[in-house]
Amino acid sequence: MRFDILTVLPGLLESPFGHSILQRAQTKGLAEIVVHNLRDYADNKQKSVDDYPYGGGGGMVMSIQPFANCIEKLKRERDYDEVIFMTPDGPTFNQGVANELSLKKNIMVLCGHYKGIDQRIREIFVTREISVGDYVLSGGELPAAVLVDAVVRLIPGVLSDETSALSDSFQGDLLDAPVYTRPSNWEGHTVPEILLSGNQSAIEQWRYEASLERTRERRPDLLDD
Repeated sequence: MRFDILTVLPGLLESPFGHSILQRAQTKGLAEIVVHNLRDYADNKQKSVDDYPYGGGGGMVMSIQPFANCIEKLKRERDYDEVIFMTPDGPTFNQGVANELSLKKNIMVLCGHYKGIDQRIREIFVTREISVGDYVLSGGELPAAVLVDAVVRLIPGVLSDETSALSDSFQGDLLDAPVYTRPSNWEGHTVPEILLSGNQSAIEQWRYEASLERTRERRPDLLDD
């Protein structure tokens, strides 16, 4: 699976993509993450990628030409299943969307910055818009890292225990059950006896009930359906 990330701040993504699960996924050849500096696609000597907004107002707007130059170059090299724009006014990202995207082959992600991007980029090139929450960040780089991390970990072979991702919170529209490890008794705080019983069917039933209870307490909206 390949991700192409278009950004004006490529250095901001070096750490998220260079460590832990994302690094291992790339080392194994299961994921390819390529970051493109939009300034390399600017047509002016200053390599500027923004300009003043028509109609006045504060802030700068990212120009269409650098995006168009980069997108069209990449599309000549391969077909893309999705061209995603990370934006706070898009539909909210969730586990279901991550599951869906993990089945794709090539995904392009556009990172906005400043006041926003020229609306024509969204109208002409973008196939999907995604928000990571109802708040505004300085740019789309951190949301892009969140999206890539959530999707890549679902690719078979990325996690050492492939069943781990399938039991995460939100996979069954429920939050995950509490988890414990050794010691079983820490200063009088003990692990539930059922988890030490070895009775796997009883353990799974306990986990389901604990997951349901946690969801009911913390995220009752997930149970609306």
